[in-house]
Amino acid sequence: MAYSLITAFAMRRSLSAVPRDRAALPPVTILKPLFGAEPETYECLRSFCQQVYPLYQVVFGVCDPQDPAVAVVHRLQREFPGLDLVLVADRKEHGSNRKVNNLINMMALARHDYLVISDSDYLAKLIPALLDAGVGIVTCGYRGVPRPGIWSLLGSMYINEWFMPSVRVAALTGYRSFAFGATIAIRRETLSRIGGFDAVSNQLADDYRLGELTRQLGLRTVLSEVEVDTFVEDCTAADLVAHELRWRRTIRNLSPYGYVFSVVTLGLPITALQLLFTQGAAPAAAIFSATAVASTLIHFNARRPGASMAVLLLVPFRDLLHFGLFIWSFATRRVQWGDDHYEVRRDGDAQPIEG
Repeated sequence: MAYSLITAFAMRRSLSAVPRDRAALPPVTILKPLFGAEPETYECLRSFCQQVYPLYQVVFGVCDPQDPAVAVVHRLQREFPGLDLVLVADRKEHGSNRKVNNLINMMALARHDYLVISDSDYLAKLIPALLDAGVGIVTCGYRGVPRPGIWSLLGSMYINEWFMPSVRVAALTGYRSFAFGATIAIRRETLSRIGGFDAVSNQLADDYRLGELTRQLGLRTVLSEVEVDTFVEDCTAADLVAHELRWRRTIRNLSPYGYVFSVVTLGLPITALQLLFTQGAAPAAAIFSATAVASTLIHFNARRPGASMAVLLLVPFRDLLHFGLFIWSFATRRVQWGDDHYEVRRDGDAQPIEG
C-alpha cells in the first residue's frame, strides 16, 4: 500500500530541467539503428531533422542494405539536403546483440564527440547535463504507445503503469542504477573508456550495462525531464508474454535481489490476497482500498490525453497478469527475442540457443 501511494505521488512530480544557452551547446551525433519500416517510420525519423539545435549529425544504420528503412532515409536525405544525414548499411557482426552490432558499424561515421543513441528529438534538453564532467550518461524515461489491439494496450500499460512508475520512485529516492535504450546520451571519450560498444555486444540489456560501466568509472547517471514515446507492437498474447518475460528475466539476472523485492510493486494482487485470507477484516479492507485508489491515480497520471475511460476496466486484469508473469519469470533463464531464443547468463550476456 505504501509503495502504491508513494508511486502515485512520484508520478505527479516533475523532473527538473537544466537551463543552458543553446548557442553554446556542442555538436552532437545522433545514432539511430533501424530495422524494418512501419507506417509511422517516416514521421518519426523526420522529427530528427527538425531539431532546434545549433549543429548535429544523424547516423542511421541498418544491417541489411535491402531493409525497407533505407528508402525512408533516402527520402529524408532528399528532403533535407542541408542536414548531415548519413546511412550505414553493414552486415558485420560483433556479438549476439544485433542492435549493438549495428551501433558498432555506425560509429565509423560518427563525427562528433557527444553521442545520443536512439529515439530523442530533444537534444537541447539532453546535452546540457552531459556537459558536467561528473556525468557519464543522460537517459530518458519513455511512454508506451499501443498499436491497435488489446495485447498491445496491455503491453503499454506494463510500461506506463508499472515499469516507468517504479523508475520514478527510484529516482525520487536518489537511485540511479538504470539507463534506457529509448534514449541515451554519452560522450565519445566516456564510451571509449568503457571499451566502446564492443563491451556490450553480447549483452541482452545493452542499455543497462552501458550505465553500469560508466558508473564504475565514478560517473553519475542523470534522468532527463524528457519522456519519449515508443510503440508497443505486441499483436498476440504470445507476443506479449514473450516480450515481458524477456524484460523480467533480464532484470532478474542483472539485479536478483532488487527483482525479488519488487514484489512490493504488486499492490492490487497482494492486498487482494490479504483481504481474502483475512476474510474481509477491516484493516485489510482499508489497505486494499487505499491501494486501489493509488493504482487508479497511477493509471490517470500515466494515460494519454483522450484515452478511453474504459481502459480502467483492464487494470485488475493487467495486475493479475503482472503477478502471474512475475512468478513465471523465476522458472528459467531462457528468453525469446523475435524468432531467436537465448539463455541469459548472470552477467547479462545472451547465449544463443540452437534448435
